[in-house]
Amino acid sequence: MSAFLGELIGTMIVVLLGDGVCAGVNLTKSFAKNSGWIVISLGWGLAVAVGVYTVGRFSGAHLNPAVTLGLASIGEFSWAKVPVYLAAQMIGGFLGGCMVYFHYLPHWRETDDPGTKLGIFCTGPAIPHIWSNLLSEIIGTFVLVLGILSVGANQLAQGLNPLIIGFLIVAIGLSLGGTTGYAINPARDLAPRLAHAVLPIAGKGGSNWSYAWIPVVGPVIGGVFGALFYQTFFARHITAAFWVFGALTAAVILTAFVSERTRELKPFTVKESISGRR
Repeated sequence: MSAFLGELIGTMIVVLLGDGVCAGVNLTKSFAKNSGWIVISLGWGLAVAVGVYTVGRFSGAHLNPAVTLGLASIGEFSWAKVPVYLAAQMIGGFLGGCMVYFHYLPHWRETDDPGTKLGIFCTGPAIPHIWSNLLSEIIGTFVLVLGILSVGANQLAQGLNPLIIGFLIVAIGLSLGGTTGYAINPARDLAPRLAHAVLPIAGKGGSNWSYAWIPVVGPVIGGVFGALFYQTFFARHITAAFWVFGALTAAVILTAFVSERTRELKPFTVKESISGRR
């Protein structure tokens, strides 16, 4: 199997099982309805573990553009192969989203809320706040890539690494996923969002394209900075790129903080005070 096909199939499996657990927990008349966030986080972790086990020997199982770009930024992956991997991941994510649609085919009509249907394919913020939402995706993906590199540096029993990575996904979901749904993977969010946009899903609404850039840009920044952070502090090799992405991350943190403080200190109008008591 080629690396391209490996990344495509692996990402397809991740999205099929990951979006599949979201569908099971949220779609009306599913036996898994209302199982909750713990089930979703565990489902995503196992989805990633299965995807890595399936194709790891063929492509290294990046299954995530943020991982691919992070590894390339520290010289652990060839930049010449990056476009091939990104294309495979996006195609695989799109096909995975399509497979979830067909698997739950009769359930879409039974579910009334368009937002629920969209949330099965892609992420959205619990509280819309652009800079904080972006920061959440940066932090989550930073932990992901730093964790992947740290796990890989340990001498574990053969075949155990994918399972540990799966638990890492669960940990990120449980601890950091409640703000934005923890995309931490552009192929997991943008590609199924495209599937949502083109599929004839009964009663669907829009695909929330105004938010779609956040689960792409955030994971890319976080993934690259996570890799550069590992290279700097664990491998003791510092580069100019570390300072660039460190400064970029710091700028997002500062902007998010200032933005929230501005909202917090904004004087209430009469209308706002009345609506706030309801």
